[in-house]
Amino acid sequence: MDREELTPHLEELKRVLGDKVSEEEILKELDTYLNVYRVDVKSAKRGILKKHGAVDPGAGIGSGGGSVSKKIGDLTGSETTVDILAKVVFAEKKSVQIKGSPRTIVSGILGDDTATASFTVWDGENCNLDKGAVYLFKNCYTKLWNDKVQINMGNRSVIQRENVEMATPERQISYSSSVAKVADLREGIGNVTVTVKIVSVESRNILVKGEPRVVFSGIAADTTGKVQFSAWSDFGLQEGETVCIKNAYIRAWKGIPQLNFGDRSEVSRVDDTIGDIDETALSRKSVGEIVRNGGGIDMTVSGTVVDVRSGSGLIKRCPQCNRSILGTECLNHGTVEPVYDVRLKVVIDDGTGAMSAIIGREVTERLTGMTLKMAMDLAKARGESDAVARAMAGKVLLRHVRLTGNVMSDDYGPMMIVRDAEEEDTDIPRRAADLLKKVEEAVM
Repeated sequence: MDREELTPHLEELKRVLGDKVSEEEILKELDTYLNVYRVDVKSAKRGILKKHGAVDPGAGIGSGGGSVSKKIGDLTGSETTVDILAKVVFAEKKSVQIKGSPRTIVSGILGDDTATASFTVWDGENCNLDKGAVYLFKNCYTKLWNDKVQINMGNRSVIQRENVEMATPERQISYSSSVAKVADLREGIGNVTVTVKIVSVESRNILVKGEPRVVFSGIAADTTGKVQFSAWSDFGLQEGETVCIKNAYIRAWKGIPQLNFGDRSEVSRVDDTIGDIDETALSRKSVGEIVRNGGGIDMTVSGTVVDVRSGSGLIKRCPQCNRSILGTECLNHGTVEPVYDVRLKVVIDDGTGAMSAIIGREVTERLTGMTLKMAMDLAKARGESDAVARAMAGKVLLRHVRLTGNVMSDDYGPMMIVRDAEEEDTDIPRRAADLLKKVEEAVM
């Protein structure tokens, strides 16, 4: 954008920032965001305002670090400092693990006369909210999750009880389920009906809110894929049977969907409409399919190793948590006596896309022919551990391999934690002839 095109945005920023920032500095920062970072105008303005501690009150955030009040129905999911007067429709306190550390949070539903929305108080140790009471929640921030607004309260937030009455819209809770296949399951889906075959099931004793509980978990499958499940009630599930599960919901761990069902769910035995499941064919996916559908369990991908990434070769691990470390310092356990290990971090490409994969010691030794002892001897002889990574790269780069494992998915794309791997046939002329034969059979 040139100066003339930037003028209306410049004036808007000057109106909010006042004398805090000069016009020349605003222009320079706008130019950097738009022409260097290549972000859109809205994101550029938001970044500049956030940097200088002030945002447009019209966006639901007060200038100078203050905030404005909004009704729940007017929230957009992009507010960073907003006050909300609302009634507690439902609230519960629970303990969670965040980045490996325990934390107490309070979550539930808030409502006013315009709408309801879910909320989370992230420092909830001393937060006690009464159902039906009205509170003023100050300095909240909001996000969108599955196109729904979520209200969040952090350490800057203040919660004060108000002696007022408030009517809230009646929440429409529907237990009618939408029918889905395993391949269609995504994080956040609720009230879903699936018909699956129980591949495996086991019971585990766990603690929920300090109380002992039994959960039944395992693997279920249909003709489109496999999914991990957790049954929070005893439905008498048996391996090999086909069941119809109504009113289930989906949660995800690192992008891997997990099927959950409990007291509100219905489980019924049905005639076997799935038949024998070819687990080998079921697990085989293209990278393109994985990119479109997200993570999953027990997937098999064939492709060419096109890159060996940093972190491959001879590495050190903490003997207590098994995480890779640099030197002798573990972030969790301080100074430790490291344990040596070998691994590969590769990128494979199958023509439909590319994805990362982490390969552990046993499979790495098999693919490269280099054992841990050989790797340590090589590093000692060369005086550097990087020599091991280079040697391993020479063994696997441009090789066609088949990898099997669980695939996690996040903002950086899919990544497989490899359980097994083997080199595939690289006889290109023969494979081309086989492909041509299949095409000819398909069109005849």
